[in-house]
Amino acid sequence: MTVVVETTQIFKDNLFKGKVLFCSGGGSGICRSMTEAMVNHGAKAVIFSRSKDKLEKAAREMCLKTGGEVFAIAGDVRNPADIERAIKVTIEKYGQLDFLINGAAGNFLSSFNDLSYNAFRTVIEIDLLGTFNLTKAAVEHLKKSKGAIINVSATLHYTGTPFQQHAGAAKAAIDALTKHWAVELGPHGVRVNGIAPGPIASTVGMEKLGPAFDTKGVPLQRMGEVQDIAQSTVFLFSEGASYITGVVLVVDGKHLIKIKHTHTPIHISY
Repeated sequence: MTVVVETTQIFKDNLFKGKVLFCSGGGSGICRSMTEAMVNHGAKAVIFSRSKDKLEKAAREMCLKTGGEVFAIAGDVRNPADIERAIKVTIEKYGQLDFLINGAAGNFLSSFNDLSYNAFRTVIEIDLLGTFNLTKAAVEHLKKSKGAIINVSATLHYTGTPFQQHAGAAKAAIDALTKHWAVELGPHGVRVNGIAPGPIASTVGMEKLGPAFDTKGVPLQRMGEVQDIAQSTVFLFSEGASYITGVVLVVDGKHLIKIKHTHTPIHISY
């Protein structure tokens, strides 16, 4: 599914001119909107995920739409060798790395009884270990540029969500990494923040997970849009947020999670 982001230009068009972004999961969904917003404001971007054809197609589309530069590198965040290669190629091509978005994720609905050992491990490996692997490979370059990191989280674990213990556990750990890294990397000039999207319309995530939520319980009386996450990304990477680190920005319209217990999950094996 292709998510089209129509952003209102709140910030200067050339805000990130001369800067380089690396985004895992940047070829689709919310992370594509985050990447596109950064390119719209002058950054060059590298997007990374497993599907080479889909990734290259997304890069071409974003280049045409924004007039900017988006470069695709295929690989698996679970494989440190793939990550090291991707960062090496990025530095060879652009000479620097200023911003990192850890957005690669895997998810599905499954009850505790139906959740297999392999399925739980797979989500932890993609979401949590992938976040660690990519940051580990990129951190020295981010120190050089005094750059910034955004870890894409979720709101699943704040109250507990049925059929989502695997993703919730991974995202809770990612929130913890955000705070730990902000403390350790702050002295090197690197800021680390998170964004926790709530229910975002027209995304694969909501198509899969939407039946588990009653989204009528949103005080702002609307679903979130991908541009809400995109604009939050631009802000957190901007100089306007230069004294903000270790924060997980919840973008959910103050969603009051109401559970539909009638939903029957589909078991997925890995």
